[in-house]
Amino acid sequence: MNKNLKALGLMLFFAFLASAPLLAQEGTPSDSKASLYRLSIIVGGAIITLAAAAGAFCQAKAISSACEGISRNPGAAPHIRFLLLLGLILIETLVIYALLVTFIILMVKWGSYA
Repeated sequence: MNKNLKALGLMLFFAFLASAPLLAQEGTPSDSKASLYRLSIIVGGAIITLAAAAGAFCQAKAISSACEGISRNPGAAPHIRFLLLLGLILIETLVIYALLVTFIILMVKWGSYA
């Protein structure tokens, strides 16, 4: 317990230390471009976070099921392995597409077309 509490305290200390420059910033008038850019960062982060989490969960489930299937029927191992690799490739492709969408959202020059 003491070791976990020490690690938590150290993590909080570094989080406060990293956020100190934010407290030193002066307030600026809010304009629509800044709010759209902030929103795009939040949306982009949410997209890639959810895609990576869902991809990792699906890959773990696919590997677990493939290992279980191979252990039950070793004769079908080549077919299961092929389908496992195909499924993992497709799952990883979806995560890469989400990363591409995130980059597109972040690179748009907000407000320049209005």
